[in-house]
Amino acid sequence: MRKTFVLDTNVLLHDPAALTRFEDNNILIPIEVVEEIDRFKRDPAEKGRNARQVSRLLDSLRAHGNLADGVPNGEQGGTLKVVFCRAETLSQLPPELKGGSGDNNILAVALEEQRLQAVLGSQPPVVLVTKDTNLRIKADAVGLIAQDYTSDRVAISDLYPGFCEVWVDAEQMDRVKLPPGLAVEGLVLEAPLQANEGVTLIDRAQPAHTLLARYNGATASLQPLQRAPKAKLGRIQPRNREQTFALDLLLDPSIQLITLVGKAGTGKTLLALAAGLHQVADERLYERLLVTRPVISLGKEIGFLPGDLDEKMGPWMQPIIDNLDFLLGGSEEEGRGAARSAGSHRGPRSNWTDLKGMGLLEVEAISYIRGRSIPRQFMVVDEAQNLTPHEVKTIVTRVGEGTKIVLTGDPYQIDNPYVDAESNGLTWLVERFKGQRLAGHVTLLRGERSELAELAANLL
Repeated sequence: MRKTFVLDTNVLLHDPAALTRFEDNNILIPIEVVEEIDRFKRDPAEKGRNARQVSRLLDSLRAHGNLADGVPNGEQGGTLKVVFCRAETLSQLPPELKGGSGDNNILAVALEEQRLQAVLGSQPPVVLVTKDTNLRIKADAVGLIAQDYTSDRVAISDLYPGFCEVWVDAEQMDRVKLPPGLAVEGLVLEAPLQANEGVTLIDRAQPAHTLLARYNGATASLQPLQRAPKAKLGRIQPRNREQTFALDLLLDPSIQLITLVGKAGTGKTLLALAAGLHQVADERLYERLLVTRPVISLGKEIGFLPGDLDEKMGPWMQPIIDNLDFLLGGSEEEGRGAARSAGSHRGPRSNWTDLKGMGLLEVEAISYIRGRSIPRQFMVVDEAQNLTPHEVKTIVTRVGEGTKIVLTGDPYQIDNPYVDAESNGLTWLVERFKGQRLAGHVTLLRGERSELAELAANLL
């Protein structure tokens, strides 16, 4: 049964390709949406780019006919039509919704289409698609079906964790340690293993006897972790199983994209910076450590910041500075590995300045990353849960030859009003790259920042 979908402006600004994602169904674009798209097209940020892309898509469809009469939309048989809001339909809205706002006009268009379908005796439902929660509530109140745009949503409860447990015999556990590893054929698995997935092997006879391994998708075998147990990163060492899996991925040059998801205090950013600094300063695998994060504040904005780009980025990079200070601080005995490469502890700003002065560290504003090509760098994108799928795509496609990119974030701490735990770019990327041989993912579960931080993350 072919449906009719009425699209809100925020759907098109969130995903310009939404026009092509409704298969063989009919799409109605209220003229109010076209007006709002026009108002956004001069915005220099992502919304402006998306608005301009939507305008180009609609203009290209004009070649197939008059948009007011409806034109074919894609090869699957759907149609697209731009419609006006009729004054008589607006007058039939409840008194509280007759203000003539954009949302009310969109509601009126959907109601008019629903009335026409009833007159014609058609059964296909009319569905209003919007990411605006209040508009969905108002649609329910006037008798319309309303849905969120779910094309790029990920069920956060089913998010791929990046690790699992497998019960084996002692003889099988011994075989893991010998080349070429233990073939997974014949093992009892709850779900098929993904490439680079961490596996905790448990001895059936002695459950306290365990071994950490990683699944090699190319050979379909389990192999022991090679890098994490041998890593010397100064004051940093993995404190739990998930951190061990994450560090093993971070130190493997063949894994070019890594996503680390977890609540506050689980060590996502600290592990990424420690591994990056070690491979840049000690092993010279990469030319520099490139750090970036979205400039979205927790509370009310404090206004424009003075100074050049580095000075403006200073407040946003303070969490990174804190982590570097922890990595490079302490006595000479504590400052082995990456810390020794950067010199003695002289305060967080000195460490930050020294690393930049030696060319080992670079700070990049996400706003200016479009068009760049970034080769031979260890790139950390912190707080990636505040990015949209389109922004994440833009960042990952900047990666050049020999670059490793790590995205970290907590889907439950989102400050961007236009995404949520299931529609942000980080969780979207986890699901899209699941099972790819160049990618790895770990969901960190246990907080290690402090006892209080762990208690707060769980209780609050």
